[in-house]
Amino acid sequence: MKLYWSPTSPYARKVMACAIARRIDNEIEAVLCDPHASPPDLVRDNPLSKVPCLISLDGVPLFDSPVICEYLDTIGSALPLFPAVGTPERIRALRYQAMADGILDAAVGRRMQMPWPQDEGRRKFDARQKAAIERTLDQLEADPPTGFSDIGTIAVGCALGYLDFRFWHEPWRPGRQRLAAWFETVSQLPPMARTVPAEP
Repeated sequence: MKLYWSPTSPYARKVMACAIARRIDNEIEAVLCDPHASPPDLVRDNPLSKVPCLISLDGVPLFDSPVICEYLDTIGSALPLFPAVGTPERIRALRYQAMADGILDAAVGRRMQMPWPQDEGRRKFDARQKAAIERTLDQLEADPPTGFSDIGTIAVGCALGYLDFRFWHEPWRPGRQRLAAWFETVSQLPPMARTVPAEP
């Protein structure tokens, strides 16, 4: 399998963390690319020119991290990251993934606006995205993840890691002791420890 990725992409991090958790990361060839430059190989396989994009075992390009992670869950013999369909455990895991991806969508949106002049429209956009992140963090503190064994917990870990990476100047831990304690513990585990974001 081939994975187009960037070491700064939290969505690519989620895919790599799932691969490590599934113990199939050695079956993936990671191809570093800059999606903003629309490299021809990436655009050929993903017309959206976004990472991550995985070329599956049967040669089908897959994109959008939830799709890729669910595909990876079909490979290997490790315990599944997606609980069985129709179970409360699955709904809980998918709910956490939705909250985590929502945090990332808002945070990446804020990040993409930073280089531009901060007119009133951009300031309002930034404030709305920041408020969405804060509300979701508060909800995670009220009902924090436990363990680190499904797609939801991996997604939340990657979202919090991205806030540390890109928004270190806006600390999220104050007032969220339970969420912070969980993150401190799971950050030491291989899927998180081996995928810490860094500038290329």
